[in-house]
Amino acid sequence: MAKERETTRAACYANAAVYTPHGIIERGLLLTDENGRIAAIGDSAEHGVPADVPVYDASGLLLVPGFIDVHIHGGNGFSVMAAEREHLDGISRFHAKHGTTSFLATTTTAPLEQILHALDAASSIVLDDEWDLGGAQLIGIHLEGPYIDVLRRGAQSIEDIRTPSAQEIEQIVEAARQQIRLVTLAPEVDGGMEAVRQLTGLGITVSAGHSNATYDQVREAVRAGLRHTTHHFNGMSPLHHREPGLAGAGLTLRELTCELICDGIHVHPAVVKLLFEARGPLNVCMITDAVTCAGLPDGDYGDVTMHGGQIFLKDGSSLAGSALTMGQALRNVISFTGLTLEQVLPSLTVVPARQVGVSAAKGSLESGKDADFVLLDQELNIQQTVVRGKTVYRRGSDE
Repeated sequence: MAKERETTRAACYANAAVYTPHGIIERGLLLTDENGRIAAIGDSAEHGVPADVPVYDASGLLLVPGFIDVHIHGGNGFSVMAAEREHLDGISRFHAKHGTTSFLATTTTAPLEQILHALDAASSIVLDDEWDLGGAQLIGIHLEGPYIDVLRRGAQSIEDIRTPSAQEIEQIVEAARQQIRLVTLAPEVDGGMEAVRQLTGLGITVSAGHSNATYDQVREAVRAGLRHTTHHFNGMSPLHHREPGLAGAGLTLRELTCELICDGIHVHPAVVKLLFEARGPLNVCMITDAVTCAGLPDGDYGDVTMHGGQIFLKDGSSLAGSALTMGQALRNVISFTGLTLEQVLPSLTVVPARQVGVSAAKGSLESGKDADFVLLDQELNIQQTVVRGKTVYRRGSDE
């Protein structure tokens, strides 16, 4: 059982470079309150601090919004599909060490009963008022599959691919207690367009992924409400000059926001640069797609093998998720694109918050929002992760 969250105390972080929606405050101050929200942001030299509030000197550090990962299957030996609080807590703690402050528990294509069990476990924690995960906050569920295309299934189970129906979608939404925020499906499969309309009508963001859709089929799905693509360029119909496919649709249709696994393995650095140049950071959603063995040593793990950061099915037929963290993704995208930290931060913060409907509370450093932030050194290494005002990770500490 995870340790219950300690009582949150007001705190002040001073003298950091604070990255706000309106620019960088070079010697900035961020004040949190006892409810785990941001009470104030300003200049350290000009802003007063209540006498009973501890002040932490963050000189030389960068204070940025916490990273939001809408596509996590696991990490450090823990799995969403295990459908246990211990596993979800382990995932939460592992990813918090790498700057993630909020995440969606992401399912895989599996027998329906197993999916329903995972949805029940994750939604129970989302609705738990005790805030008892030890790291990043679980803010909802990403249902990836089982309504996908066989050809583009990647590492997803072919035996468990299903045809969507209105009745089954109702069953899934009910099992998740309305906590599904994102659904990945193939809109071109039988019943796919109807599923897009049904899920969109329920306020759920629908993403095209593990899909062999043509460009015209994607355009039809966009008209039905599609607004997102899953791990763009991976598990989808590729760009061809006579048939742009889903890959081309993501590059050109302004309604779509594209997920990206920026590990230099799933997508070549030059193509990462292409996507950012074509769509801009406000239309790219950085994810990890991290799986159970992320963070563990190289070796064999069930049906997959990991070597040098690459995770494949043992038969070598497909990549099987990633070992990426959001902290490394941030450093990679800056290296691959030549963009600045300020330019790329929205792809890890503002964009995912917008795509899953949590912008009112998360994604940027503003008074009244949750005190979710990360302190980075000048090399962009994670020094401290704060979730709703509580330090859940500090480099060199067991917290």
